[in-house]
Amino acid sequence: MKEKELHGIKRTIFVWTLLAGTFTMSISQSSLSTAYPTLMKYFGVDAPTIQWLTTGFMLIMCVMMPLSPWLLNNFSFKKIYLSVLLIFMVGTLMIILSPNFVIALIGRALEAIAVGVLFPSFQTVLLTITPTKKRPSVMGLAGLVMGSALACGPIISGIILNYLSWQSLFCFFLIVILIVFVSALFNIYDVLPRQYSGFDFVSVVASFGLIGILYVVQMYGSKLKMTSSLLVLLVISLAFTGYFIYRQFTLEQPLLKLRVMRVVNFDLAVLLTGIAYISLIVVTVIYPLYYQKILHTSVLASGLALVPPAVLLSILNPLTGKLAEKIGFKKTLLIGMLMLVCGWGALVVFAGSLTMISMIIFAMLIEGGNAFVMMPATTLGANSLAEDQISHGTAIITTVRQLLGALGVTVATLILAAGSGSVSSISGYRRAFIFFCLLEIIGFILACAIRQKKEK
Repeated sequence: MKEKELHGIKRTIFVWTLLAGTFTMSISQSSLSTAYPTLMKYFGVDAPTIQWLTTGFMLIMCVMMPLSPWLLNNFSFKKIYLSVLLIFMVGTLMIILSPNFVIALIGRALEAIAVGVLFPSFQTVLLTITPTKKRPSVMGLAGLVMGSALACGPIISGIILNYLSWQSLFCFFLIVILIVFVSALFNIYDVLPRQYSGFDFVSVVASFGLIGILYVVQMYGSKLKMTSSLLVLLVISLAFTGYFIYRQFTLEQPLLKLRVMRVVNFDLAVLLTGIAYISLIVVTVIYPLYYQKILHTSVLASGLALVPPAVLLSILNPLTGKLAEKIGFKKTLLIGMLMLVCGWGALVVFAGSLTMISMIIFAMLIEGGNAFVMMPATTLGANSLAEDQISHGTAIITTVRQLLGALGVTVATLILAAGSGSVSSISGYRRAFIFFCLLEIIGFILACAIRQKKEK
């Protein structure tokens, strides 16, 4: 079924089937940390080892994202979506039945492959089947789904793990994805035009430099020192990544069309969505630490305190999409960046006298600002490109967002531990608040540089 034939109830069911799979995979990505203590005991491994269920996931997901444009151009979207669901189900089943940690890690890797292909692909499809003027609202709906997953992930995993075994958590994911798979058999269509191209294996190998960079960033953030082996890996990874970038600019049919980076508004959109994502992910790291180390709250309380901001993020996402349709992207993004600056600025001003209530309010300001920036910036980026470049644009945005998010967490960790070597120093948190406030000020200046243009 072609794009123009997809309308009415068929289009609605298509979109919700697509978003249901994305929602479930988003929950599986964000809720696993709750199960770490249980998994450590079950598999008999230490904390750094069990962390690989998340670290490995991020590394593989990051390298799969640049492959999505090639897949969308060479294969039916229905086959891609069904394959992604099937791979995710196989990986989840392996985790449920895993007799040891290695099998669980392989299963998690399969889940990461599925998520890495799906996240940029579903955004490409939504943008392609939606008229330009209605894209902000549709992408706001996508933001609602992903924001809700962020809010629901810890709650769902907490409830399941409180009453059932850890395998039950993955059984829940498996059952939901199975239902989505059945629906997809009848309700997902091939809606994208294809532009067949050869598979550039050399570019794929070179893209592993991204994995190396992400690995070094995460290891440096956890160890707080740059070992000689990490330094060597960083140099090699940077060389691979540099060659990957060079190759994409010189090939007639590159794996990833980095030429789209020549569009100013697209570049600004990439930076803004990355800066907004840094704030979102850093809040989930800094806040629990502050609650536990400075305010001396329980782990449960520190987790529950993150729910109100995430719920607000979910509520605002579709509303900001409609707002962008009415007042334009530039004004919407400026509102969001101003909220982010005010949120971090308030943390700086009141760093010495913060309470849980005031921190929740400031977090709501930050995550509310994220709703005004993340998906509107993604939509702005897509609208700045030709139709055949959208898949490449969304792949670039999602990949850069993951890299900047990991870098942001590492920087936050280094700032917190600088000087005292501990995350229990109030001065460390004040420095972190100042750094990220300055980063958001830069983001506000970038938003001011957006070029206004008449929507089609």
